[in-house]
This record gives sequence, structure tokens and C-alpha cells, in this order.
Amino acid sequence: MADQAVRTLVLVLGDQLDAAAAAFDGCDPARDAIWMAEVAEESTHVWSTKMRTALFLSAMRHFAAERRAAGWTVHYRALDDAENRGTLANELAHAITALRPAGLRLTAPGDWRVLQAIRGAAGAAGVPLHIAPDRHFYCDVRDFAHWARGQSELRLETFYRNLRQRHGVLMEADGPAGGRWNFDTENRAPFGPQGPGATPLPLQIEPDAITREVLALVRTRLADHPGALNGFAWPVTRTQALDALTRFIDERLPAFGQWQDALWPQAPWLWHSQLASALNLKLLSPREVVDAAETAWRAGRAPIAAVEGFIRQILGWREYVRGVYWTQMPRYAGSNALDAHEDLPAFFWTGDAPMPCLADALRQTLDLGYAHHIQRLMVIGLYAQLLGVEPAQVHRWYLAVYVDAVEWVEMPNVLGMSQYADGGLMSSKPYIASGRYIERMSAGSYCSRCAFDPGQRTGPTACPYTRLYWDFMLRHETLLADNSRTRQQVRSLERLEAGERAAIRAESEAWRRTQS
Repeated sequence: MADQAVRTLVLVLGDQLDAAAAAFDGCDPARDAIWMAEVAEESTHVWSTKMRTALFLSAMRHFAAERRAAGWTVHYRALDDAENRGTLANELAHAITALRPAGLRLTAPGDWRVLQAIRGAAGAAGVPLHIAPDRHFYCDVRDFAHWARGQSELRLETFYRNLRQRHGVLMEADGPAGGRWNFDTENRAPFGPQGPGATPLPLQIEPDAITREVLALVRTRLADHPGALNGFAWPVTRTQALDALTRFIDERLPAFGQWQDALWPQAPWLWHSQLASALNLKLLSPREVVDAAETAWRAGRAPIAAVEGFIRQILGWREYVRGVYWTQMPRYAGSNALDAHEDLPAFFWTGDAPMPCLADALRQTLDLGYAHHIQRLMVIGLYAQLLGVEPAQVHRWYLAVYVDAVEWVEMPNVLGMSQYADGGLMSSKPYIASGRYIERMSAGSYCSRCAFDPGQRTGPTACPYTRLYWDFMLRHETLLADNSRTRQQVRSLERLEAGERAAIRAESEAWRRTQS
């Protein structure tokens, strides 16, 4: 770094790659400068997969190059710089000493831990830090907090309808487009026995020189980290992200809704968008994604059920979990309402699970840094919840393995929705099911080649999901009976005789011992 004073040092984090971010407001490339840093801490505070780290580093380097081409001075610390100090706080402290900025500007971070680190470094150096609001989102955190104070309980559907009305999304006059707010019933179909058939591929992006350099660096410096890098093809620039959005809207959105919950072996992409990483890096705006989907519906190029289902993920769920995260942290991170304390099975890091459905989802995750939402929730997350894994371990794994994982979105999805660790703060029920659910949503394609039977609760061929599902119901019978959405499930326990109850408990405990 050059030893020269700057007026304002604009701090740009790895998930803030937006040239129009609020941190740049009022800044001048002739008088101000950008600071960015790649540090080992961001790949080791959770043991991040190679694919996740490579995506962040490549996108950061591309953004820095674009800002330099636009006339900015960019003070950039690369991961392999000999003087790299390993943490954001230490790198920022060094930059403040070397550059002597009059002040720092930062768009509000998405991660509580990072916000504390930057505040600490700025405070220790005695340099003013201005934190600008993040304009990327439809709903400011303060707006969410205000809305939440007026609710008897936090529920996505209420929040989602409020945002649609406020922003005029999928509205006709004063009502919802298509006459309904929610088209879930049309969006839960499994494939038939023939499977999905031919599905369009997502945009294939050939790694350029910057990305190839990053891939080589990650292979060398993070050789002991999990996951693979073969086939890296994620968008790392805004232009690529816009191309990926166009490809999804044109080729996969029309069929997205009907099949969004379906499962099929070795079929990772199906009709899902794969846009979450570009959104979370801020290469795409949620407004342009939502607008593109709504425009496709109004032009007759995609059905209302598919478009509404997709928009609900962006305008609804994504905004909702951010509000939950920032209004509940830092205590939210320690949530464990179900008192779960089992260790995460080692095969989560290898993919060598004993059930084909789980093995497929885990191996795909490690190879691609990606799994669609039903694989994450109702295959991987379901198994961890039924097994009784400590929620913090589940959270750390999800944060480490997915390319779109940043803590503000990942933590509530895992602790709240997947593991019900917050006791129902953000989700009205635990998402639990037996092996029958996976059998149905995959049209039996996994179960037909599995040693276990999803219809069996006990015995050597009982499906682990099914056995653990009934064990979960027995362990949490009172909690589930008090919940109107799970009360009917609990009533099914009445048909279990004492001997079968005892067998379920004993076999489940024996199974847990094999997973540690």
C-alpha cells in the first residue's frame, strides 16, 4: 500500500460488490479510495469449501479491476500477499496506519461478526466510521423492526403480502395478480416415474484469467479444505450475472413453479435459478430480478404460479430472514429450543452417507457448492434435525459449503426453518417428515436403489428418516401436540403400541451411536 493520505477510505466487503452502493455516495475517485482485503479468517472461521472461497475471491478481484478501470484507486490485499495479516480487523488497522484516511465509509455489512470487527478496528484507531444503509433490499432493517413490533407473531405470509402491496409487485388494482396471494398448491408436484426429462442447463461461464488465477491459489493455499473446483462456472461479474438472469427467465422460469419441490438423482439444476450467489454478492439487485419475473408473466411467457412462487423466494423469504437475523442477533446464534446436542456426522464432509438421497445431496453440495431448497431443507436439514444434531454445528456446516451462504440469510434459514432451533420465532412449525416424503417427491427414484424401506419404522431395513421421524415425534410429543399445524401428526402416535415405541427409541439411539 502506498504511504499517502486519503480523504475517505471506502470499505468494500466480499458480499458488497455493487458500484452504486450507499458507501460511495458523495465520494470522489480523485480524493477518496477503495479498500478491499482477502483474508484467511473468512475461509476458516467456518471451514469453507474451495468452491465458496473461490467464488468470493474471483468476484472481489473482478470488482476491484472494474473500479480501477473506472478511475478509482483500490488498495487491495490478496490472500497470498506476504504481508497479509489474516483478519479483516488487522488488515484494516494496517490500512488506517498506512493511508491515514480522515474517515471510513462502509455499507452496512450482512454479518454481525464482521460489523463488530470493523467497528473495533476503526474505534481503536480513532477514525470516524460512517455506516451507510444497504439499499440493496426492499425492506430496511428498521422498517422490519417496526413491522414486527405490530405483529402478535412473525410470519412470512403477512410480511410478504405487506411488501407486495407496498411496492406494487404482482398486483392488479388493489388485489393480488391472479386473484390469489399464494400458489403453493400448484408448485409442489413430484416428477413421474420417467423423471424430469431434458432440462435446460444454466449459463456456462468459462473461467477467465482472473478466475483461473484464483482457482490455482485456492487449490494451493486451501488444499485441506473440503469440496471440489472442477467445473467452476458461477457468475463473478455483473455482466455474467445479468446473462444468468436472462437465461433463467427465458428457459427455466416457466417450469420452475410446478417442479420446484421435486427431487431426482444426479439432477442438481432442474428448473431452479442459481441466482442466489449473484444476489448475495450484490451483482444483481432483487428489484431487477423480481421485475424480470413479473415482466415475463405480464408478457405471457411464464405462468402466474411459477412467477409468484419465485418472487416469494426473493421479495418474501429473502427479505424476511434478513429482518429476523438483524432484529435477533447476537442471541439468535445460540438458539437451541429443542435441546439438540448430537455431533454432525463426519460424512457431511465426504458425502459417504448410507442413504442414496442424502449421499446425492451431500456430494452435489461438496462438488458444486449448490443444492436446491428442498435438498437443503427436506433431505440434508431434515436428517440433521431428526438425528438431533446441535444447531450451531448444522449452521456452521451450511455456512461453509454453499456458494450463496452469507450469515444473514443462512443462519435464520438453518436455525429457524430447518432446525426449529428458535422455537417457532420465524417458522410456524418444525419441518419434519418420514422417508415417505422423499419417496414421494423423488417418485421413488432414490428409495428403489436403497437398502432401507421408507415404509418401515423398525427393524434392520427401516429407513433412518422414518425411524428417526417417529422418534422425534415421541421425544417432542408435547411441543408438537400444542402446535395446531403438527397436532394431526402427533395423533398418529396413538396407533403405536408400547413395544413399538420402545423399539423406535432403542433403535434410534443405536443408530445415533453409529453416526458419531
